[in-house]
Order: sequence, then structure tokens, then C-alpha cells
Amino acid sequence: MTSTPADRAATLAEQPLRTAGPRLGFASGTLSSIKDIVAQRELLGMLVRRELKARYKDSSLGFLWTLMRPIAMLLIYYIALGKFLGAARNIPDFAIFIYTGLTAWGFFSEAVTAGTGSVIANSGLVKKVYLPREVFPLSAIGSALFNFGVQLMILLAATAVVGRFPTGTRWGYFFMATAILVLFGTALALLLSAWNVYLRDIQYLVEIFVLIFFWVSPIVYSWELFANQVANETLRELYLSNPITLAVLGFQKAFWVAGDGKPFPDHLYSRMGIALVVGIVLLWLCQRVFARLQANFAQEL
Repeated sequence: MTSTPADRAATLAEQPLRTAGPRLGFASGTLSSIKDIVAQRELLGMLVRRELKARYKDSSLGFLWTLMRPIAMLLIYYIALGKFLGAARNIPDFAIFIYTGLTAWGFFSEAVTAGTGSVIANSGLVKKVYLPREVFPLSAIGSALFNFGVQLMILLAATAVVGRFPTGTRWGYFFMATAILVLFGTALALLLSAWNVYLRDIQYLVEIFVLIFFWVSPIVYSWELFANQVANETLRELYLSNPITLAVLGFQKAFWVAGDGKPFPDHLYSRMGIALVVGIVLLWLCQRVFARLQANFAQEL
């Protein structure tokens, strides 16, 4: 039995009205946003799968391209810095050291870069239907996590091949570092994706930000080299205030087993714990800013 327009109108009239704008209030608004996102978890999963499939559509190698860029960077830095400039002489298992930093940084940079453009990339959905707009930057985070998992498997295989597979308490550093990367990557993706709707220059500023912060983290050079070159304690503390630096150092403590005899910052685990707490607060604040700004997304797009 087919329904008439009058029947459909009557059914719609019985449905409760639902606010499509931002949820007000720091506490109640956050809970409402979380409930909305959880209710749309299937859509979020579909967006992540779409993101992954679209990236390698019509590609013969498919997901193998996920490995090509970090491996190419590994070879470039290994040859240019390790062999030509002699960095490998002072850093044992230099290839593992480099790939460890690239794995951590690769997730963060992809999460922030893809997350920044995620709302604009899905402008068609934003303008046509209501849904929690947080799912778009979150889908970018999900895609970045998938690629991160693939690279992590390669890293673990490499540590097994050289006979230095991480065990014991090292994994505590890994979980702490990963949590820091996810928290700060998600927070920045939410904040920057909202700003990018109103000011399109944001996406270009992010590219510069990513380039600069790559060299401000000990990825292609060791903490020992930085500490030897910078004696000023204030500059050292400023350097260590970068949570991504702490996450990279945490990855090195976890996977760079050959570097056990090398110096690391004092109280690294405690510093990472503080960064974790800051990351949680920052994620909360960025989500509330996103909720405030999303009200006019459709008009701006």
C-alpha cells in the first residue's frame, strides 16, 4: 500500500523537532555532540572507507602507495643524511631511527592536512543534509590511522629483521605517544577545518606549518645532537613543549632499541603525561569552537 502525500506530511508532523545548529554549553553541548557522532558511527565508517577507496581509485598498486612515500623519504634521508653527511656513524640502526620518526610524523601530518580540507571536500553533503559535521574531520583521522597502522606493521617487521623487537615497558611509550598524536591531530583537524571554511588561506598556512614542524621535531636528527648544539635550558624546554616532539621521542624509546645507550630528555614519561592531559583539554575546546562555527557552514560553502 503506497502512502499519499498527506500521509507522509502527517508522519513528518508527528516527528519531534530537532535542533540542527550548534549545541550550546561546554558540558551539555559536548555530550550532545558526542551522542550525535556516536549515532552516526556507521556513516563515519562509510566516509573512512570512501576516503581510502577514492585515494587509490583506478590505481594498479592500490594501498601499496601508502608505503611508497615514507619508504622514499626513508631512502632519501638515509642516503643524504646517513651516508653522505655521516649521521649514521653516530646513530645506531639509523634506518630504524629514521623510519620510527617518519611513522609518527606521517600520521600527524596526514591527519592535520587532510582534516583541514575535509569539510570543504564534503561541501555537497554539508549543503544538502543535516548531520554532525565533526564526522568529516574525524573521517580524515580514521583514514590517517589506517595508513599509520600499515606503516607501523612495516616498522615492527623491520625491528624483527634486525633482531631488536620492542618488548616490555617500551610499549607504554608507544601507547602514550600514539594517544598524544591522535588527540592533537584530531583537535587541530577540527579547529582548522572549521576556520578553513571561512578563510581558505588556512589550508596553505597548514602546509607551511607542517614543513616547519617537521624540522622542529627530532625525526632526521637525534635529541643528543640537539642537546649538544643548544645549551640554553630555556630553549630546550621550549623545544620540549612541542607535544609532537615528545611523541616522536616516545616512539624512539619504544622502537629504537639500539638507542638505549643514547641520551633522552629527563622525565620524558612525565612530560608525555602532561602533554596527554593538555591534549584532552585542547580537543574539548577545539570541538566547542567547531560546534560554534559549524552553524554557518552551509551558507559559507
